Amino acid sequence: MTKLAKYIKAKRKEFGLTQVDLSQKSGVGLRFVREMEQGKETLRLDKVNQVLALFGAEMTPVKLSEV
Repeated sequence: MTKLAKYIKAKRKEFGLTQVDLSQKSGVGLRFVREMEQGKETLRLDKVNQVLALFGAEMTPVKLSEV
């Protein structure tokens, strides 16, 4: 499981949301939410950021030395 997948799943549970709730509130499909939480390696960044925005976060470039 990727860091992103763990983060999304943890935040969703922290906010008491189901995958269906998260997909509806963020405006992405349920399949996308499921794939994201399963750690799919290729995801559309704009959709990832739509989901992350619900939690006050976004994907940004980070130096590999900081990972």
